[in-house]
Amino acid sequence: MLVARLLGTTPGGAPSIRLDLARARAAYLQEDPVTSPGDVREERLDALLTAVIDQLNSTDPRLNDVMESLVRHLHAFVRETRPTESEWLTGIDFLVRTGQTCTEHRNEFILLADTLGLTTAVDDVNHAGPAGATPSSVEGPFHSPAPARENGAWISTGPERQRGEVMVVRGRVTDTSGKPIERATVDIWQADDAGRYDTQDPAQEPGNLRGLFTTDADGTYWFRSIIPSSYPVPTDGPGGELLTALGRHPMRPAHIHYRVEAFGHRPVTTHVFVAGDEYLDADAAFAVKDELVVAPVRETDPERAVAFGVDVPFADFVFDVRLLPLGEVIA
Repeated sequence: MLVARLLGTTPGGAPSIRLDLARARAAYLQEDPVTSPGDVREERLDALLTAVIDQLNSTDPRLNDVMESLVRHLHAFVRETRPTESEWLTGIDFLVRTGQTCTEHRNEFILLADTLGLTTAVDDVNHAGPAGATPSSVEGPFHSPAPARENGAWISTGPERQRGEVMVVRGRVTDTSGKPIERATVDIWQADDAGRYDTQDPAQEPGNLRGLFTTDADGTYWFRSIIPSSYPVPTDGPGGELLTALGRHPMRPAHIHYRVEAFGHRPVTTHVFVAGDEYLDADAAFAVKDELVVAPVRETDPERAVAFGVDVPFADFVFDVRLLPLGEVIA
């Protein structure tokens, strides 16, 4: 009887293949999910899932495929975990508040995806490449347009410059065979020595600790800054609430963000992490890769300091970027 109520009939009396959602829901409510036999409940849930999937009729096949997979996984999640109505409404409220927390300079959904490892998973399935190419990593929620700067410029223009340890960041952009790439753009953003970005800190001017550089003829870029600090992801919103509820820390190891682009090459967005940071093995965003960890060399040579226009001691931070030429076969 349950299947008949769910399926309905065609004008000729045969069961209809398309399920009516309202009828499915009504049939569901007529049965007590606690006392109904398990096989009847599972049959009803199967029919409900079929009803939803049967209504995925977009003209975009990819949208249908993605939504069918999403619906199947969500229904499987409900069947596996059996959330109470109170838990379900708590989850809905969490997502609503996540959206309400988003601003022009803060995306709480990106933060949530980062801390669940989803951003790294999406990044990994989209940016496979040969061992010689620089690995990608998550963008994070703090990217914003950077001011164009000349090679060698200071990107640290705020009070952190008097507090922090000076570093010279330099390297080359090449293709995977080592050929230098001229006029590649290197977009940089980082936190200060207290772990704050300009969009979080009223003491910093917009564009502080950011820079958009262009490589010269041999692919070289370089700039001066201060060593960033490890820092907590924002914990004053739903993302932070979830970390606390799960007993997790919110810390990210010290890093510099890169977005590198060049004509005829696949762009890469990545991090470079400071070796020795205590959170390298426990990044709240699961973004650390061994190839992206750099150990700064503490320089005390006055002549090298003069060459870079800094005082001793300073940290020499070298990171080369290798881009994959478009059309190159990915093994």
